[in-house]
Amino acid sequence: MKNRSLITVTVSRWVSPFIFIYGLHLILYGHITPGGGFPGGVVLASSFILALLARGREAALQRLPYPLAKRLDATGAIIFLLTALAGLAVSGIFFENFLLEIIPGTPMRLISSGTVLVNNAAIGIKVCASVFLIMLFLSVLRVGEDEQIRTIEKEEG
Repeated sequence: MKNRSLITVTVSRWVSPFIFIYGLHLILYGHITPGGGFPGGVVLASSFILALLARGREAALQRLPYPLAKRLDATGAIIFLLTALAGLAVSGIFFENFLLEIIPGTPMRLISSGTVLVNNAAIGIKVCASVFLIMLFLSVLRVGEDEQIRTIEKEEG
């Protein structure tokens, strides 16, 4: 722990789980309350970025390893595309909300919007991983250690 304040490290450890839970809440209930996939994904990423800033790159990579972040980034995009294509396959309309007819749900409940919840989750996963990866690479470049990008990819992937 080089030049890191004990207070900063401790507070980041306490606050980070609450930020993560709030991000999940924004994603899951974004179709009912203000929120959704994008703001929820940014809030999720901020819990990992807090670890990066307060405790260093190693602590952040323990919480969200580089290969997992890359896979989550691609997985979110694929789930979003597959949901849109499933609407096309089921009803002939791209992005048709086909799940709403299959599982109508109760209004103002978690399962009440069909594919909107799936799309919010996919976008949240994609945004979280993308923002974390951007901050990870900016942290490497900030120090001026260009070789560390390749080192992270070799160590983690």
